[in-house]
Amino acid sequence: MKSSQDLRANQASVLLLAAAVVFASGQSASAQNVQHLTITQPGGMPGLPVMTGIERVTNGVTVTWDGPSGYYQVWQKVNLKDPKWVAWGKDTNLVRNATIPVLYSNSFFRVSGPPPQYTGSQACAQCHQSIHDAELKTPHAGAFTDIAFVAEGGQTNSSCLACHTVGYGLPTGFVSLANYTSTNRLAGVQCENCHGPAGNHAANPDDPIAVPRVELAATVCGGCHTTARHPTYDEWKTSGHAEVVPDVVSAMNSDTNNINSCGRCHSGSARLSLVKNQPLPVGDADVSLGCATCHDPHANQVWTNALNGVFVFTNTLTGGYITITNNQLGAVYTNQLRYPLSSTNYYSLTTSATFTNAYNINVCAQCHNDRGAAWTSSSRPPHHSPQYNMLLGIVGELTNGPATYQPATHAMLEKQCAACHMQTADYVSEAQPAVTGHQFVVNSYEVCAACHKDAANAQALVVSWTGVTTNFIQTVKASLDLWATTQAPAALQASYGTRAWEYTTPGDLSPGGPGPNANEQALIPDNIKKARYNLYLVLYDGSYGVHNPAYAQSLLYAAYDWVVAETYQ
Repeated sequence: MKSSQDLRANQASVLLLAAAVVFASGQSASAQNVQHLTITQPGGMPGLPVMTGIERVTNGVTVTWDGPSGYYQVWQKVNLKDPKWVAWGKDTNLVRNATIPVLYSNSFFRVSGPPPQYTGSQACAQCHQSIHDAELKTPHAGAFTDIAFVAEGGQTNSSCLACHTVGYGLPTGFVSLANYTSTNRLAGVQCENCHGPAGNHAANPDDPIAVPRVELAATVCGGCHTTARHPTYDEWKTSGHAEVVPDVVSAMNSDTNNINSCGRCHSGSARLSLVKNQPLPVGDADVSLGCATCHDPHANQVWTNALNGVFVFTNTLTGGYITITNNQLGAVYTNQLRYPLSSTNYYSLTTSATFTNAYNINVCAQCHNDRGAAWTSSSRPPHHSPQYNMLLGIVGELTNGPATYQPATHAMLEKQCAACHMQTADYVSEAQPAVTGHQFVVNSYEVCAACHKDAANAQALVVSWTGVTTNFIQTVKASLDLWATTQAPAALQASYGTRAWEYTTPGDLSPGGPGPNANEQALIPDNIKKARYNLYLVLYDGSYGVHNPAYAQSLLYAAYDWVVAETYQ
């Protein structure tokens, strides 16, 4: 068994060169307390150190790199022709970055790290048996023997092996099909693909320095789920899920309570902490909603299809009916999602409510719900996330009272949100790559043809509905402005003008300043409050009526009628 000192003495060295003088100054790549994998590498977690940046700072340059757990040593020299590298700092760097003083700022650098010791998942099973057994049932475990992979010659294609084996091309990693007998324990995607080499940890489980990394950043998956054949990561990067909302991050940094309230849907690290009932990641909430937010990498999940079968759906608002056949998934289906694809249960989780890990709710609805929106709230409009509740028609105020359940036909599709927003297509060629649906956009209307005659007709309906709804939104907004400037209490008119109907923190329809404060909100009639509430629900649903056309119109009609009643009473 090797000590940590022995490991440092036998570090594997990777040449990572860059003249620091050529890099412009900028924000440090490691702005968080916790360092996450910032680059993608075939195979997942790098087995050797990989340079991620060199940038000028006030007192020199900061060198950053990534790699598996363990000690690192930085080396430098001014002239590349000089055969000797000079160690800089100690050989116990654990943070994968170093600030080099001005004296050496024009040097070239390299970093050496722990030698990769791959051992295979069987070694992990000794302590992690349940996770190991569950992972063996996932597609990852059969990546080397997958029928399509074998048929395409992947087992002997060096460009494929890094993502279908463990440690391919690195010392102690998978060698080749010809040497399969000696390294078959490293075939398939295993623990060490995502967590890094684990041999040193298996040999000395009590050494905290050798514990493999637990990385939730999407980059660890992006090393393999990329390119024209598997562009999941590439598509995800262009989606809203990959973004970290700046003002939300600022809120989480300034108040740790916001890590719970906002982080549950705006931070991948915060949400997973809540799902697993672990301490909140203070100093580590600036992580986007990555793969592990929705997918469980370790296990398959079995779900009951809430919308399976053939049935006649009647729209309660229009009286129209349609026969729907849902037979794509089956009555029970298996995948690696943390939640099912569809549900018909009411769901709303306020930012102040105790987090509930609702496994019976549509995976998208976990965050795309109204978050406890109510017309009686006056501080700010409903959040930009009422999509699930709008789809089912269970949020908002109608003329006969609160909405109960007026689902759209779209809500009856067995994949619900994913049916339209996660369209897929097989790989044809590099010019016609696969589509995985992870942009979460409606990229074709062909999927609508089964119900709407053809794609062109469906697209025309979308254009028509969005146009009508957009105009109606502006009509209701104009009516509210008219009330504000003609019928609102004089104090509100004088202070706020057309914003006299707004929330204290106005929504996107009323830029330019604040709305009536908490005390002044009492001067606004209930009908106006209900109207603005409905208006923002339809606006922030974002589909402009497409999710639930008749219901969106009903909310806007009710809003308009209330404003007219207050304006012309």
